[in-house]
Amino acid sequence: MSAPLTVRNLSSTPIELKLIERFGPPGGEEEHGIGHIKKFGALAKNVTSVFSDTESSPPKLADDAQSFARQDVNIRIEPWTTQHTDIAASERGPGEVLRLTFEAEGQPYRIDTPTPNPRSQVLVPLVPDPRHQYTGVFIPSETYLTLYSSMNLNCWMREFKDETPLSGLSIPGTHNSPTHHRALPSVRCQAVSPREQLENGVRFFDIRVQPGDPEDPTKDTLILVHGVFPISLSGNKYFRDLANDTLEFLDRNPSETVIMSIKREGPGEHTDQQLSMIMHDHYSMDGSRWHTAPWIPTLGNARNKIVLMRRFALDDRLKGEYGGRGWNIDAENWAYNTPNDTHGDVCVQDFCEVLETENIDIKIKYSAEHLERAAQMTCPIPGITTDAVNPVPPGPFYLNFLSASNFWKVGCWPEKIAQKLNPTIVEFLCTKHAEGVDGDGSTGIVVCDWVGANGDWDLVRCIVGMNSRLLMKEMGQ
Repeated sequence: MSAPLTVRNLSSTPIELKLIERFGPPGGEEEHGIGHIKKFGALAKNVTSVFSDTESSPPKLADDAQSFARQDVNIRIEPWTTQHTDIAASERGPGEVLRLTFEAEGQPYRIDTPTPNPRSQVLVPLVPDPRHQYTGVFIPSETYLTLYSSMNLNCWMREFKDETPLSGLSIPGTHNSPTHHRALPSVRCQAVSPREQLENGVRFFDIRVQPGDPEDPTKDTLILVHGVFPISLSGNKYFRDLANDTLEFLDRNPSETVIMSIKREGPGEHTDQQLSMIMHDHYSMDGSRWHTAPWIPTLGNARNKIVLMRRFALDDRLKGEYGGRGWNIDAENWAYNTPNDTHGDVCVQDFCEVLETENIDIKIKYSAEHLERAAQMTCPIPGITTDAVNPVPPGPFYLNFLSASNFWKVGCWPEKIAQKLNPTIVEFLCTKHAEGVDGDGSTGIVVCDWVGANGDWDLVRCIVGMNSRLLMKEMGQ
């Protein structure tokens, strides 16, 4: 028997469950009189996401649908609280549709659960001019519904104050971000291009480059690589094009910023010091478009810019930059294969050697533990959570790599690991993340593989949605 309904409110507003309606299973004996449900594919995973998605509309019961049961209720759920109810998932058997109508500030919003559509959907407002937009994730195995405040993914940072330290935000990222081309299966880590990632909310890029002409200081060639391999079987791809694409996105969305972590990899003879001078002399000269200071900026100082995070050593000529503090945010030398290491301006989970499929569960454990470390952090916002004149310095970036692989094991290629890990992390965020903590409930920077595959941006949406507690503080709630 299914568990009774649980509702978790991770939005920034109180909501009330007001009405429960029950419908027979589509296609069953009770379909007569209740219409039909439009189908958008089979439910292929345990987590059924309900977020807005431009590719498809949420499946709906027909206009003439008639419920076989109706119950008025009044269950209030405050922001960032969970309400366990005695509402049964079904009354007559499996396959029933449970329609839930919520109310916020006197306006109703509706969702049907479960839904056969694993893509993102928006709760349906039942008024012409809704003041809010809500999203959610329904987990059928636990009859668990989590609700979020919706955000526009292509410009979600505009909701936050300029004074917000960048390390206080929950930020979706991608691992080996430009590796969406046809390549060796252990080299390819992404389903879609960096352009599409940006449009769907990703704000952290993990980039690996190989200096193409390291001995010639007049050349700016940086080849995109993953380890010793090129990222495409059809020819070299270049950092210059990626940087231009990112700056063009920021031109269209000046409220946003993109953190770029740069690391030197690839075959041949070249050094970190040569890479640092190429980046300094050929890419980041314009201070209005590149943040190169060796400290974590506020969002206001980072908007419309690429923020550089270095995983390379500096040339001696750059060590004296910024009053002797160096150049770029320091992420140079965290421990390899680490479940938790703090170095420079980052606190990192990067357990990457998943040699057997059984080890994926260990990776999930380390990833969840690091999410909880980030959740305990309280972001120092001048004038709100710290002194306006002499604010507490921001904490480090919590970098949480969901990526791992083993070239020799098909079940441990990046795509295969992401198929198991990504939905598991979605479920963790919805049901367990930040429960009972006093911090902001942040996720930190969550660095993912294969987000956006087949239009599935659920993990990105959940990460962005976890900013709501911070947003509430900034709004004085």
